[in-house]
Amino acid sequence: MTLHISPEARAKWQVPNFESLMFLGRSHRWCVAIPVINEGDRIRNLLDRMASLKIEAIADIIIVDGGSSDDSLAFDFLEKTGVRGLLLKTGPGRLSAQLRCAYAFAMDQGYEGIITIDGNDKDDPEAIPRFIEALEQGYDFVQASRYVPGGIAENTPKSRDFAIRLIHAPLLSVSSGFRWTDTTQGFRAYSKKVLLDPRVAPFRNIFATYELLAYLSYRVPRLGHRCVELPTTRRYPKGEVPTKISSVRGNLSVLKVLLRACMGSYNP
Repeated sequence: MTLHISPEARAKWQVPNFESLMFLGRSHRWCVAIPVINEGDRIRNLLDRMASLKIEAIADIIIVDGGSSDDSLAFDFLEKTGVRGLLLKTGPGRLSAQLRCAYAFAMDQGYEGIITIDGNDKDDPEAIPRFIEALEQGYDFVQASRYVPGGIAENTPKSRDFAIRLIHAPLLSVSSGFRWTDTTQGFRAYSKKVLLDPRVAPFRNIFATYELLAYLSYRVPRLGHRCVELPTTRRYPKGEVPTKISSVRGNLSVLKVLLRACMGSYNP
């Protein structure tokens, strides 16, 4: 890949302040970034699963911490499970701010693409090799889906299932021109070409909460980048909904973000 970041373009990126608490250097073309904040045993379970799958043999694993205080990210445990980097976001913002830190770090380190997976252990990391295969085949945006043939949705709350199937995915499908089925989850992959496309411009302070997920699902296919959904498994634990989105106010905020994205309000 011949894409380069010019100093002039890099200087315009708006990226929250973050510290690199641990980085063992780049050893692969791809990285897996995991945004977390106080995920406790969930992130530890996910890292154990990734270690058993030997994900570190095909991609560098990097955790982007939004300010955890639960002592779940001890260096010795991270190194034992194959993690190569731990970034601590110190600037403002929530999920989209963490993602901007991850994207910027990945581009600065020369990775050709980035896979993101939530740190709450709902997604099965066994799909990560297939995400990398899709990037190698020339896809620019790979989205996990529990709803395409071969995908598995287990214990998904009915209200969330309804919102995804009948509101979120249909609106983004119509507005983007690409048929999406599962648009709210963060298990995705992006090529370097997408993240460095000035028409996409993900490094802006307007992306602070959940905006990037909806915006990229809308913007990337409209610009002609190659997109694909891959079947994955997403399991919610029984009797518990591990999420940072509150029931009423949070969902209204997500809906507002969705409508703004579909209207092109986040376009550069």
